[in-house]
Amino acid sequence: MQERNEGLEKPEPQQFHIDQFDALAKNMVRLFDQGAKAFSTLAERSNGQGPYSLASEVGEAAKSLGEIARHWASEPSKFVAAQNELFQSYADLWGRSFRRFLGEEVEPVAVPEPGDNRFKDPDWSNGQFFDFWKQAYLITSRWAEDLTRNTEGVDEKTRKRALFYLNQMLAAASPSNFPLTNPEVVRTTLATNAENLVQGMTHFVEDLQQSKELLRISQTDLSAFEIGRNLAVTQGKVVFQNELIQLIQYAPTTGEVYERPLLIVPPWINKYYILDLVPEKSFVKWAVDQGFTVFLVSWVNPDAKLAQKTFEDYMQEGVLTAVDAVIRQTGRPDINALGYCVGGTLLASTLAYMAAKGDKRISSASFLAAQVDFSEAGDLLVFIDDSQLTALEEMMAEQGYLDGSRMAAVFNMLRPRDLIWPYVINNYLLGKKPFPFDLLFWNADSTRLPAANHAFYLREFYHLNRLSKGEMQLGDVRLDLGRVTIPIYELFTKEDHIAPAASVFRGSKLFGGPVRHVMSGSGHIAGVINPPAKKKYQFWANGPASSLPEWIATATETAGSWWPDWAAWLAAYSGDKVPARDPSSGPLKPIEDAPGSYVKSSVSAGNAGA
Repeated sequence: MQERNEGLEKPEPQQFHIDQFDALAKNMVRLFDQGAKAFSTLAERSNGQGPYSLASEVGEAAKSLGEIARHWASEPSKFVAAQNELFQSYADLWGRSFRRFLGEEVEPVAVPEPGDNRFKDPDWSNGQFFDFWKQAYLITSRWAEDLTRNTEGVDEKTRKRALFYLNQMLAAASPSNFPLTNPEVVRTTLATNAENLVQGMTHFVEDLQQSKELLRISQTDLSAFEIGRNLAVTQGKVVFQNELIQLIQYAPTTGEVYERPLLIVPPWINKYYILDLVPEKSFVKWAVDQGFTVFLVSWVNPDAKLAQKTFEDYMQEGVLTAVDAVIRQTGRPDINALGYCVGGTLLASTLAYMAAKGDKRISSASFLAAQVDFSEAGDLLVFIDDSQLTALEEMMAEQGYLDGSRMAAVFNMLRPRDLIWPYVINNYLLGKKPFPFDLLFWNADSTRLPAANHAFYLREFYHLNRLSKGEMQLGDVRLDLGRVTIPIYELFTKEDHIAPAASVFRGSKLFGGPVRHVMSGSGHIAGVINPPAKKKYQFWANGPASSLPEWIATATETAGSWWPDWAAWLAAYSGDKVPARDPSSGPLKPIEDAPGSYVKSSVSAGNAGA
């Protein structure tokens, strides 16, 4: 009897559950406390309005999807038939789920596409509850996409806008984004007594407090990187600066260099060190190691004082002034140039301007994911119409610039499954800190865009596409890309969502000289920043073709990075070898060490200088 009483008195299992419940209760109190802070912060803010904000995009989505709904409402019989197809799929899913519950092995009604990382956890397939929600979501989302894609009687622009906003909604509605229907979140919540949700709400409050106009979800550990310490560390000197640029000349790493120097024009929409990340990923360092004398434009991060700087100013005070400085520093009468993204668009415009002026100081040009014809510019065109541009111009007129957070929001919306929702799950539902990642640190380090320049760029290039039509004028000349007859290296990337391959390929046909077409695997960033040592992706090369599909069909595929192919091409236009050039020994005296102050500054209007 005593043995029995001792057995009954053992409290461990019961005590464990009581402690667990107590921890859960305390965490729920903490969760509500953090939630109150979050809602208080949201309530205090009056910003988040204007172009590219949540409110404005919801309005745009309602207009586009409303147009689709009106067309289906006008044909009720077709809509009923489409609904019946959806309900039949639901019935099929329910029937198979019940058979699986009884122990029968059944084939799923819907499976995720290859590479859809939202459903990679095994319990999305092994757990019947989660598998049901996954399949129901996939059925519904594919039905909605097909319905929108097959809507008759709407113009193509409306259809594309509707599909874009529908995909935003579908990405948000995925069961992976909700605590009760994500198996990893459920397991973590049970294992930690909801500590993950408390930490997640804390991270949400921190992101709110650190955000400016719009919520910026942390994508990486910002404390892990510092410009000049472990990013942008390639050795060099700032040898020139004015209000808009600092010009960096990089120190040679070879005894001899090619006689014709290379000037790199990066985009001003973000900071140049995408081309000079950690040393093993640095395109700049790799180019220097190949024996090129590399100069690079570091754009200022403008404030309201530079509001009236125009696209033409960026050409005159940026590219053309940099060309002058490189020639003065090296004593060479001509140079090679390279432009990335919008920096390439500016470089192409400058080349057309120089051709009209008879200026032959640039002997070859390399373009990396750079558009000059915007008729196939992809989903970014969704954000460009008269009403949105007018609202954007009015907002920029008030503050003198567009804050980088708005452009960052746009780029994230182009790939919400990769750039928004994985971080919502990791940070807010799982309660984890994001991992250190140099590329995402750069992505978070956004820049302002001066009002006059950005308004011109969006309206004249994206909206009206005037450069490709030969209608654009800078200064006193009309720009004709057909007059640009120098050799060109044209890189486009297979999965680019910012400068689509079809758009870049189409624009390359406007140049009047020989063009080497190369397509890299991956997208706008990873397809460009692909160092040979990583042995990732591949590239394709081919001669001229009438269309991109025709070009791809006969292109030659090569494993690995495109960088060596480009270096071999550029070497042919770089002249003989000469003794290496010391940045400190030229006519332009060093101002400061690379990476310079402009790239480190969050607010700077630049300094006049020589």
